[in-house]
Amino acid sequence: MLGGGGLVAANVYATASESGQTQAGQVLASGAATIDCPDVGSQLTAVPDEAKAEVDKELALLDKQIAEAYQRLQQSTQAIQQDGAFAENSIMNPLKEKRAATIERIAIAVDRVGDRPQGLEPFAACILRASGNQGEQGGDGQNGDQGGEDQQQDGDNQDNQGQDGQNQGEGQDNGQGQGDEQGDQQGGNGGQGGNGPVAADFVDIKSVQPNVQSARKQGNASRGTFSTACGVNANGLFNSDNVIVAPGVTNGAHHFHDYVGNQDNNAFASDQDLANGDTSCENKGDKSSYFWPVIRLQNGAEEQDAGSPGGGIEGNAGEIVTPKQVTMTFVGNPQSKVTEMPKLLRIITGDAKAFVNGNANANASWSCTGFEDRQLKDKYPLCPQGSDVVRTFKFQSCWDGNNIDSANHRTHVAFADANGVCGNGFKAIPQLVQRIVYDIDAPSLNDGGRTTPLFAVDSFPEQLHKPVTDHGDFINVFDEDLMGEMVDCINGGRKCDAADGAGDGDGGGAGEEPGNSPSPTPENPPGGNNGDDDPADNGNGGENTPSPTPTATAPSGGNNQDEEPADNGAENTEKPSTDSTQAPDPADGEDKGNGEAVPKTDSSPSAVQSDEAAATGGDDDLGGAVPGPEPSSASVLEPQATSGGLADTGTQLWPAAAGALLLLAGFVLLRRINSRQT
Repeated sequence: MLGGGGLVAANVYATASESGQTQAGQVLASGAATIDCPDVGSQLTAVPDEAKAEVDKELALLDKQIAEAYQRLQQSTQAIQQDGAFAENSIMNPLKEKRAATIERIAIAVDRVGDRPQGLEPFAACILRASGNQGEQGGDGQNGDQGGEDQQQDGDNQDNQGQDGQNQGEGQDNGQGQGDEQGDQQGGNGGQGGNGPVAADFVDIKSVQPNVQSARKQGNASRGTFSTACGVNANGLFNSDNVIVAPGVTNGAHHFHDYVGNQDNNAFASDQDLANGDTSCENKGDKSSYFWPVIRLQNGAEEQDAGSPGGGIEGNAGEIVTPKQVTMTFVGNPQSKVTEMPKLLRIITGDAKAFVNGNANANASWSCTGFEDRQLKDKYPLCPQGSDVVRTFKFQSCWDGNNIDSANHRTHVAFADANGVCGNGFKAIPQLVQRIVYDIDAPSLNDGGRTTPLFAVDSFPEQLHKPVTDHGDFINVFDEDLMGEMVDCINGGRKCDAADGAGDGDGGGAGEEPGNSPSPTPENPPGGNNGDDDPADNGNGGENTPSPTPTATAPSGGNNQDEEPADNGAENTEKPSTDSTQAPDPADGEDKGNGEAVPKTDSSPSAVQSDEAAATGGDDDLGGAVPGPEPSSASVLEPQATSGGLADTGTQLWPAAAGALLLLAGFVLLRRINSRQT
């Protein structure tokens, strides 16, 4: 019942020496520390159904206790400066006592209906650890990429305590200022309550080497793709609940989520509520719930949650950015056919607590359009002009065949191995790949985001808005018939769209060998092709062919529906989404700002990749042959004009009939003349 784990972290308290105590005190006083608690929930691999509701609520209480302790740590800079033992005596020890009582209630709840879990007691203790952000403070704010970002320097308050821009009183700084307002504490950019992001959380995407690898498909692979369009949450459906991890608990996530698909998703939504809910998906047979943490600009804007738990009160501040494009694509397995997902299957990919838990379950990837062969896990990307920020979530694609959820929300599903094999008797299911695109300018790191604001995902407060904590959630509420169509499509090697209800019948073509993309020019900016000087790095796994000239029946644009999320530019040749809220990818044409795309001409190449190449990183089964332009589904599925209709037949026969009558009349007249002569 108790899985492996333990405490692997460095305590900021170096009590062995006076110098160590001084160093620890400096870290705490600077506000550059966070609270690291072992994740009890991840250790519980089995909980009886009768105890699950109570256990879930107690686990949510553990998260609340950590959030409250972290808030107090932020607000206690002056007290920590004056008393080196304050943090331990007034924050950490009370937290340990609360956690011990909560963990005991969890053990009792399980013991009532099953075997009492053993070994949970050590998980009550938490430690203080350096956040890694202390290098961002101090100096003149010009220390390369590391100095002074996200913090007001040269005499401004550094503690960044308090929420919603309220003054937290004098004396709560770190010796560089007194009583400055919250807005000034954020380096002029309205940062996330002093707990991130910082300059060190960002990296120039052009400095990253291509790193995408994919398993080569075998003979029995399921090669098809199935996409579902559910909008971009333009209607602003948000909450800080999490019905998977903390059902029945308001603010169980402690950060805001974007929701698309099911519109009745909150902490109290039952399975029946989800089944009966409305959906933003084009195909109403998809009532699944897709949700992820929002991205915010650190520009000081106050959103609807500025004074609420999960929002400004817990350090999630700034303007929420609506995605430019959201693509949900289900892909197959490189080794085998896939089986249907069970109704109400729950999957979480990534780890919202990865900053303190470690990277074992971290899975979200960050990149830029035109550079998606370069994926980041622990950094936000700095994208060049004309390129958009991309978040990609690849969900687990192996299922245990029995359970729609598990106590730690992980053990009922798993990732396939490097070759695409599902181990331990698990079954291959369609793999959900989410690709979320944002029109966000690269922040100005040299002035802490004052000129162009920093951005970050919402997070638990003690996770400091680190990119590695990004995660996605999915609840399968597909109609059984539509799920069956999905599996048939994927196993049949077709490219299908849920809105059409049919595929194009094409299992995917081959892509061009790497190295043949055009070099970047002002006419060929990042967004479809790589914007750096290396023509081989075209941002789509090495596949790049000119896009076909758009026609009336094959419009340029639409969602990227390729099979591999890292391979940007594999443009969907099916009809564009009718969802007016789903903006086009820059690779699909110039965004006019109204949800439409200006079609490209054939002199403006874009990265186009086959499904086969997308799944193999450019090494597909067809040997790298370059196919001709693939016809769009519009040209395949739309009925064609036919000849031989009634009007056509009449038009063609009337002249012939008239001629025949004239000829007959001539014969009659000639015969009469001959008769008279004889």
